[in-house]
Amino acid sequence: MLWCRKYDKAYGFLAQRERELGFKFRKNKVMTKTDLVAVIDWVFHNEPDKRPRVVELVNRNSDENIQRVSSQAFNLPEGSDLYRVNCLSTLEGVTPVFVSVILMFFDPKNYGFFDVRVWKPLLGNAPSNLFTALNYQTLLLSLRKTAHKHNLDVRVIDKALYKKSVEESH
Repeated sequence: MLWCRKYDKAYGFLAQRERELGFKFRKNKVMTKTDLVAVIDWVFHNEPDKRPRVVELVNRNSDENIQRVSSQAFNLPEGSDLYRVNCLSTLEGVTPVFVSVILMFFDPKNYGFFDVRVWKPLLGNAPSNLFTALNYQTLLLSLRKTAHKHNLDVRVIDKALYKKSVEESH
């Protein structure tokens, strides 16, 4: 919990944005194009130069398609992780990393951020092709096992691992 609190303190604005978007996704069970761009802003908060290209790709999707696909993904039963990831990945510009953020906002109890800083302490050195749907599923299983062991949400574990890794690398 200490590292999770340190994460929330260090990334206050991001944590607040995460709560707002997560509440909206859970309430409406759908994501709009504006919401998806907000997810991209969240991911690239430290790398603004990468944002325009991804926004350009995402803008190729119609708002109606984003709403249809996200509604389908959000309304699937628990245990449909791979289908959720593959469903959301059909949207142009949406990689498994972006999917992880969308699902993490939607259901922080069961989903976390797909990042090498979270992968390494749980699963060791990352494969060269880390960011695939199957690898995200592998990470989720490990995160959920750890979360269950400590009676915490997956997102709490993920934030703690991320923050600890960032601090140790400085």
